[in-house]
Amino acid sequence: MSRIAFVFPGQGAQKCGMGKDFYENTEIGRSVFDRASELLGFSMPELCFEENDRLDITEYTQAAMVTASIAMMEVLKARGVKPDVAAGLSLGEYCALVAAGVMSADDAISTVRQRGILMQEAVPVGEGAMAAILALDASAIEEVTGPMEDVWIANYNCPGQIVISGRKAAVEEACEKLKAAGAKRALLLNVSGPFHSGMLTEAGRKLGQVLENVAVSEPQIPYVANVNASYVRSAGEVKGLLERQVSSSVRWQQSVEAMIADGVDTFIEIGPGKTLAGFMKKINRGVTTLNIETLEDVDKVVNALQAQ
Repeated sequence: MSRIAFVFPGQGAQKCGMGKDFYENTEIGRSVFDRASELLGFSMPELCFEENDRLDITEYTQAAMVTASIAMMEVLKARGVKPDVAAGLSLGEYCALVAAGVMSADDAISTVRQRGILMQEAVPVGEGAMAAILALDASAIEEVTGPMEDVWIANYNCPGQIVISGRKAAVEEACEKLKAAGAKRALLLNVSGPFHSGMLTEAGRKLGQVLENVAVSEPQIPYVANVNASYVRSAGEVKGLLERQVSSSVRWQQSVEAMIADGVDTFIEIGPGKTLAGFMKKINRGVTTLNIETLEDVDKVVNALQAQ
């Protein structure tokens, strides 16, 4: 019997039209989007399905991504597919909390709306930057960036792809040093802030205050936290980890390796794009990776699981 993980992508995977077929063709999907509109006071279908400038602005992106991914997950679960564990990359961790029964969908959507605003406001536009460092070992990147001020490792995505974050000048200097150290490429990313860096510590603290009013339950299944790549099995751990997550490294590669070591052999990526599937090819090709991005994908996944 397969051990299944539901995994959820983070900010950057958003695209116009995400979840539209779930909204138009399923009652479950429609109810998730309409509920998000009620909670947040603006039209979530309009934000997700119609061309606009807001979808790529952090304070809107985060709520849109979580809404779309939860809608897709609920339709999949209604078809009888249930996870044994869950995890999400950065923002996607909130979808994993819903999958694990730790947080309600309402609270996840409302919380990430606040999280997005806090992260957007944390650093004036232009002061921070992020860059993807390709084809250089994590240890070499840690050696170069460790002694530097104002630059941090933001994401351990997969072998050969690590993201750094921090003050713009420091990130640019680090890129030059890392290329000199052997990185194949160092690409500045088109993002609105230095996410998962020490520059967002205060935003994390403010998120902690938001979380004080959010109910969390004991996990019905374990989920893997970004901060330490370990299973969370107790409600008491949740809020502190989410507060730290805003300014800490996302240990995605280590999270996946922890799930595989625990016997997970099937990963279902739920949300727009195939970012996590791409990382999986570099982390471990021996596991099965499936995707839910369209309503048609639900049938494909159900059939693939039945055939295992």
